[in-house]
Amino acid sequence: MLSKLWKAILFVGIALVFTGAFLWSSLKEGLGDFTRVLYFHVPVAWITVVFFFMAAYYSYRYLRTKDILFDAYAKISNELGILFAIMATITGSIWAKVIWHSFWNWDPRETSIFILLLIYGAYFSLRSAIEQEDRRARLAAVYSLLAFVTVPFFIFIVPRIYFSLHPDPVINPQGKINLDVKQRIIFFSSLFFQTILFLWIFIVRKTQVKLQMYLREYKETKLLEEK
Repeated sequence: MLSKLWKAILFVGIALVFTGAFLWSSLKEGLGDFTRVLYFHVPVAWITVVFFFMAAYYSYRYLRTKDILFDAYAKISNELGILFAIMATITGSIWAKVIWHSFWNWDPRETSIFILLLIYGAYFSLRSAIEQEDRRARLAAVYSLLAFVTVPFFIFIVPRIYFSLHPDPVINPQGKINLDVKQRIIFFSSLFFQTILFLWIFIVRKTQVKLQMYLREYKETKLLEEK
C-alpha cells in the first residue's frame, strides 16, 4: 500500500495535471481545445496494455505454480484492463465526435480496440461457464496468455498498416515527440501519476482478494474441524 506521503504526492500531482491541462498547457495545432483529451486518452490506453500484460504474467505464474491467488490476480488485471479499454474508447469517441463529427467511424484504431474488448469479454464468459475452480483457472490462464498475443498486433501494428483518420501518435514513426515543452510536461506528468494511481487501485484489489481467500480458507478449516 502507498504511504501517506506518496498518497499526498499523488493527490497533488493529479490536481496539478488537471490544472495545467486546462489553464497552463498550450494547444496543439489542428486539435485546439481538444488537445486536453490527449492528456487522458493516451495514459488510459497505455494503462490498458499494462494491465493486459499483468494478466498474462499472472496467468503464466498460475500455470507454473497452480497457486489460485495468481488466477485471482490475473482476473483482477483483466477486469481493470477492460475498464481502461472502455475509458480509452470513450475518450477517443469524444475526440472523434468533434473532429470527425461522429462518435464511431470504424477507423483501424477504433476497430482494433473494439475487437480487443470482444476478445477479453470472452475471457469472462469462459470463466462464468466453468464451475470447477481448478479447471476454470487453468483454461482462463491459457486463454489470457493467448489473448495477450493479440494486444501488440491490434494496438501497435494494425493501426500503422492501414490508413487511419487518427492523428499521428505522440511519438511518430520517426521517433520524434510531436509536443512542445509545456505539452510534454503535462503529458508525461499525467502518464506518470495516472499509472501510479491505477497501480495503487490494483494493489488495493489484490489485498481485498487475498483477504477474501484467507477468510474462505479459514471458514473451510473451521467446518472441517467441526465435523
